[in-house]
Amino acid sequence: MITLYSYISLLLTGIYLFVLVYLIKGWAALRRPALKTDAPVTKITLMIAARNEEENIAHTIEAVLAQDYPKHLLEVIIVDDHSTDRTAEIIRSYAPQGIKLLQMNEAERLNSYKKKAITEAIALSTGDLMVATDADCHMGPQWLSTVVGYFETYNPVMISSPVTYFKEVSLFERLQTLEFSYLIGIGAAFIGNGRASTCNGANLAYRKDVFYEVDGFKGIDDVASGDDELLLQKIAERYPGRIGFLKHREAIVYTQAKPNLKEFLQQRRRWASKSTKYKDKKVVGLAVSIWLFNLTVLVNACLSFYKLYFFELFCIQLFFKYLFEAAFLLPIMRFFKRTGLLILLIILSPIHILYFVYVGLIGNTRKYAWKGRVVR
Repeated sequence: MITLYSYISLLLTGIYLFVLVYLIKGWAALRRPALKTDAPVTKITLMIAARNEEENIAHTIEAVLAQDYPKHLLEVIIVDDHSTDRTAEIIRSYAPQGIKLLQMNEAERLNSYKKKAITEAIALSTGDLMVATDADCHMGPQWLSTVVGYFETYNPVMISSPVTYFKEVSLFERLQTLEFSYLIGIGAAFIGNGRASTCNGANLAYRKDVFYEVDGFKGIDDVASGDDELLLQKIAERYPGRIGFLKHREAIVYTQAKPNLKEFLQQRRRWASKSTKYKDKKVVGLAVSIWLFNLTVLVNACLSFYKLYFFELFCIQLFFKYLFEAAFLLPIMRFFKRTGLLILLIILSPIHILYFVYVGLIGNTRKYAWKGRVVR
């Protein structure tokens, strides 16, 4: 029985390492793009869904207003999702500078208010390229011009761009930055390998006509989350090979890590909840295999108190997990100019096992809190 279990553990370890090699190859395949240098011609609509963001929204609007993109080609629509603080008032104060406020007033209860907010913003928009970000983000002044330069040069139907955390104040937040970079790298690497799977809605752009061509969020609107990844997968199914990852530092959007464990786990449960809706079942299969790999590492760690054999198996798994994850993360952290955080992988790697198993168990079985609402 021990021999059979050993084979299963080692097989799952091999699968995980194979996936990491695949991801390393995918990230390496992405190059810094040569962008069009002519004056842009694309009319864009920047969309932000905001709920109770009075502490952040002004900073995000100021960053948007500081963009070097031609003002006559930029439309900004911010949707206030039933805020109970001063969010709408702050947004309204920027009306003289061209910021449009759209307030939601649905009487019936929804499970995905954010998808509804984005859909309403697109219906109101006049742009050809929709650009989505969040109400607590910051970006450099060349962000939009870089995104549009990529769009006009390579003609993708959807663009996933990098997101990272900044202004960390604790070890916990720095660990989140490293782990989040791993997730961003996964989405980028899959695109680099020609197979789009994940992205982040804080930095996403897509053609408006393509959004309507795939019927928007129809079929995925029963899940609170997924306005980014599930839409990407719908578009990838219709336009394989036409989704790009913009590997350019000027395209980075910055946001902040969660300040405590409770908020962090709520966020990760929300992200995990959309996995059952993934169209690409091979990706789902890989995710299950990785979850099982982490489970065997955890089981072997626990059985180490029972027999030395399991401790040896645990050490082998943890060693190769750390080695291959470091190889994957090194170029990603170089891209974000945060290589100093790699030393934290020694701490993060074993913690990640516990967190991954836990989130995988509860992500699709329980409701969670998001923006003051309980959703599924």
